[in-house]
Amino acid sequence: MARVIPIAQRISKARALMQKARDLPLPAEQGWLDFSYAANVRDILRQARDLLKFIQFMPNASAEAKREVEDLLLEINRAEKEILHKS
Repeated sequence: MARVIPIAQRISKARALMQKARDLPLPAEQGWLDFSYAANVRDILRQARDLLKFIQFMPNASAEAKREVEDLLLEINRAEKEILHKS
């Protein structure tokens, strides 16, 4: 059976994963256009989203935690755009 992760721990793990995606070294040859780099970034950010996506529907989550999760999900989307969609 899967272990239940507390909401605060989910939020901190999601923040750590978002920072991990930002800290991935940019490939020297193609930069952010490298497909494996983009796939790694998206996978890490997907893991962060997966940690947070059901908190909004948990009855034991406070309104403050739900707002924080909503803001964090928006921040994850912005981070993906900043990391991958550079012009």
